[in-house]
Amino acid sequence: MILHYANIKLVAKPNNSKEIEIHVQIENSKQLKTFLQKKAKYLGEYHQIDTYYSPSHRNFTKIRPIKEWLRLRDSSGKYYITYKNWHYDKAGRSHYCDEYESSIQDIKQLKRIFSALDIKPIVTVNKVRKVWGYEVYEISLDEIKNLGDFVEIEYKDKKSSKKPAEITQEMVRFLKKFNVGDISRNYLGYPFQILFPKEMEYEKF
Repeated sequence: MILHYANIKLVAKPNNSKEIEIHVQIENSKQLKTFLQKKAKYLGEYHQIDTYYSPSHRNFTKIRPIKEWLRLRDSSGKYYITYKNWHYDKAGRSHYCDEYESSIQDIKQLKRIFSALDIKPIVTVNKVRKVWGYEVYEISLDEIKNLGDFVEIEYKDKKSSKKPAEITQEMVRFLKKFNVGDISRNYLGYPFQILFPKEMEYEKF
């Protein structure tokens, strides 16, 4: 019998676990890229391999819209486990989620633990992400394998009293300043787009 031992170090995020963000596709990113390069703080480029999991006894993908995601991320050799629980309005639009994330030391051992508990991988998102910080936004330009290019904007002001829907509308207005053309927003995220492309619906701005 072979025994595997692992030292899994968990480092939690701050207590405020609400994440407010948008994922969009734009027609033209030239002016946005120029602005970010000149005015924003470059935070780095990362190759992120995100593997999403679901417990066999409670299949996350059977519910519409999908509310929960469990993810293991390899971000250029740094590893994280993340659980997200999305909140939707009456129109089926999501503006924020509860997010719980910790760094881990040994992703292989955690995958073995998942396998032993019958928590199975369902989809992998492979992306190259370039990240900038500008005022209260973290802006990422994502190249997603088999999906294309996207912009993700995350709101970083954890003390704001604004409503999530108001914040995401401000994000769209921010993008429009750069003549990006049509903005196509989805409320379901990258894993859903890969798993269920025929079910995708987009809101145009």
